[in-house]
Amino acid sequence: MNVFSKFETELAVRPDDIDLYQHVHSTRYLDYVLAARFEQMEKNYGMSMQAFSSRGLGWWMAAAAVQYKRPLGWGDRMTVRCWIVHFGETGCRVAFEIDKLPTGKRVCDGHCDYTLVTLATGRATPIPEDVKLKYSI
Repeated sequence: MNVFSKFETELAVRPDDIDLYQHVHSTRYLDYVLAARFEQMEKNYGMSMQAFSSRGLGWWMAAAAVQYKRPLGWGDRMTVRCWIVHFGETGCRVAFEIDKLPTGKRVCDGHCDYTLVTLATGRATPIPEDVKLKYSI
């Protein structure tokens, strides 16, 4: 079984993330994961989302699961930790954890399933071996 590296990105809650209950709206947590993944793809894997796009490829989210533990509020900072769990023929599962700073207490965790698609057709396509190699660190 492969073991993949975990990478961290630090983010801050923005005022427009706050819902009418004065904490971060549940949908924003997936936005934080997406922002962290974009940074980590470029910085840690050396293959950004733009690199996929230039090859006519893109990652589409097929499913997501989030387990909420405690809320984030206005002015909070967080660490978003992500890692690949496994590759399939046309996709991968990315797990994540979001911890509140400076306490390190878990805010939520979960996973997202992504499918690699050919942008011209929107159809699933096998993950190229060079991509698997680059992301298998």
